[in-house]
Amino acid sequence: MINRSSVRDAILRVIAASICFWPVISPTVAQQSAQRDPAEPQQAQPHPKPLPRPTAAIARQSVDEKSMRALIDQLVSCGTRLSLSSWTDPHRGIGCGRDHIVARLNEIAKASGGKLQVVVDKFDSTSERTSGKPLPLESVYAILPGSDPKLAKTLFIVSGHYDSRPSDVMNTEADAPGADDDASGVSVSVESARLLSKAIASGAATNRATLLFAAISGEEQGLLGGYRLLDWAKQQGYTIGGMLDDDIVGDDPSPGAPHRVRLFSGNGEIDDCDSPGRELARAIEEIDGRQNIRMIFRVDRYGRGGDHYPFFKAGLPAVRFTEPLEDYAHQHQTPRTENGIEYGDFAKYLNASFLGDVARDNAEALRQLAMAPAAPTNARLTGAVTPDAKVSWSAEDDPDRAGFEILWRETTEPRWQVYEFAPSAGETALRGVSTDNHFFAVRAVGKNGARSIAVPTEMERRPPPTPTGAKQ
Repeated sequence: MINRSSVRDAILRVIAASICFWPVISPTVAQQSAQRDPAEPQQAQPHPKPLPRPTAAIARQSVDEKSMRALIDQLVSCGTRLSLSSWTDPHRGIGCGRDHIVARLNEIAKASGGKLQVVVDKFDSTSERTSGKPLPLESVYAILPGSDPKLAKTLFIVSGHYDSRPSDVMNTEADAPGADDDASGVSVSVESARLLSKAIASGAATNRATLLFAAISGEEQGLLGGYRLLDWAKQQGYTIGGMLDDDIVGDDPSPGAPHRVRLFSGNGEIDDCDSPGRELARAIEEIDGRQNIRMIFRVDRYGRGGDHYPFFKAGLPAVRFTEPLEDYAHQHQTPRTENGIEYGDFAKYLNASFLGDVARDNAEALRQLAMAPAAPTNARLTGAVTPDAKVSWSAEDDPDRAGFEILWRETTEPRWQVYEFAPSAGETALRGVSTDNHFFAVRAVGKNGARSIAVPTEMERRPPPTPTGAKQ
């Protein structure tokens, strides 16, 4: 008689021995990369020589950190700059902040020989944070008109909001110093105006497009100044070339500072990645360098918003600059001390060196973008189910344009690379390059080396085949 228990035990011993000697695949081996994929393009890949970037870049040492800090101190001295506070008291309230900004911009305008034009935009707006009543608001704009008749109505904007808030966004009595949020961003906008108007007045730079340096009110009441600026620009007949919002850009307390500023840009509708704002972010990083710019592929910080958002929602190129790590004890807080922690947005927490870096990065990006030719239009990708990708685009004549760079990148790569240079608009076939494996874009290049924002190609959409016998 067979002892079933003995047989079972023998089988289990064999299985156990097999397991003990089963070859183990270590994580290192399992994650080793496979052999290289087929190369694209093949041997006929062009090797264009890119034109160098424009000369006479804004030097970091030319940034006036002292005047930036002086403006921040003046804004903080107003006690509160809540948009619901007084517009007429010269010593306390948001009107006090406006007066300091206008005075500083008028000084810069005078030094520019009148090239910089200062405008105070008065408007009414309503939101839940105005108790549902129209709130009188004022934003301050400084404008450097473009020199090119065809590009002067293209507008590049840098902005910061000068209103502040305490813990209770409806409390007009509480102090709200608002040094970092967002006197810091206002100081960047105003210093950019000084740097660029000085360069243009001296003949060291030219801006083909128009530049606008904004100090916006109503941000804490619901982005009211941002929506107004978008409407104002449209009313003036401008096309938005790019909008750079600087909001909370003055603090960098981590060891080893200064670190890179964060640059936020939202997703788009082309394969959920290529929005105009995303292309603006890539252009800024390329101009200022990866050592200075940290791209964040998100429209804003989680649960927060800024004045670039109305522009982004309108499908326009808009981005937000924000410091590397935020200290929430110094944002949206009525000044006080609790449990040994000091709350309040005071100037003593700012990092002057970091703030100066942000100002330089904004000014240089604006300088090169305003020097560039108009971006191409009607960028298209064809060539599906063929060996060659075909990129086409349109552009108006421009005697100051050298040509166009055709860009490509793997679908998993965040940055463009130049594939080929084309002297004129039209169609270019990329031999041996699959339409499936890459994204493509085109940008214009000036004879001065300035590049437009890249324009991603839109792919022709073919309906899927209908099975035989199926109803249409």
